Amino acid sequence: MTRVEALEHCRKMAMHMRKNALKMALAAGNNGSHLGGGLSIIEIMATLYGHVMNYNKNNYKSRKRDRFILSKGHSTLGYYTALEAAGIISEEQLFTFEQNGGYLPGQPSMNYDMGIEYSSGSLGLGLSYGIGLAIASRMSDCPYNVYVLLGDGECNEGSVWEAAMFAAHNKVSNLTAIIDANSLQSDGPTSDVLGIDLEQVWRGFGWDVRMVEDGHNIKELIETFEAPGIKNKPRVIIARTVKGKGVSFMENNNEWHHNRLTQLQYDEALSEISIKEVHLSDN
Repeated sequence: MTRVEALEHCRKMAMHMRKNALKMALAAGNNGSHLGGGLSIIEIMATLYGHVMNYNKNNYKSRKRDRFILSKGHSTLGYYTALEAAGIISEEQLFTFEQNGGYLPGQPSMNYDMGIEYSSGSLGLGLSYGIGLAIASRMSDCPYNVYVLLGDGECNEGSVWEAAMFAAHNKVSNLTAIIDANSLQSDGPTSDVLGIDLEQVWRGFGWDVRMVEDGHNIKELIETFEAPGIKNKPRVIIARTVKGKGVSFMENNNEWHHNRLTQLQYDEALSEISIKEVHLSDN
């Protein structure tokens, strides 16, 4: 796949995922869903599952597959839709989201048959697990890469920094952490709750730090993921994103951290996305 083909594939994948995320949220009804953070990671997930990772419907149980860990477990709408778009789970399975007896709860539960590598929900733990997987690759002489997605609010957790120190000390260079830096968390703006300079802090902990100024720009994401890393260093990609991206009344609106989507709101949101899809096709 050429770079141009990869870009087009990931863009179409992201559009498909965003529409499915809204449909899942609507079907969840009074259970509600974490739409804001789910929508902010869509392009990151489309880039990973559509192009970057050695992971597809033919190898997702192979020992040499790349591993993805969703540490910010409440962003499952962006995760499950990527698994469906990549052909790992079916559309029927996707729409069991938050249904009684369904396959997909509101926070991921480890299920290798469905491509889910890690049970998350409690924040701050996914990076440690990802480091363990990355070291296991090295010790078993079975090469693969590990990608861990965290939230900027999640980086308030002290366990994140213990893991960061350990990874740098042990030169875990087959590990990439991605920070969904959407500037909001459940209690409000991240800068107000516990503001830190993520770029400087990660660099101070000994990581290879890469910035993506627009975490919804797939071209910029692909270029950053494919750029050569620094030898013997774990890498972190800090992607500046918009919570609720793609739906005007959700963007940067923390009411959509977790909320119920009504039919009227769904229709309005889908109309916006459909207009953007037509514009994308014209270009």
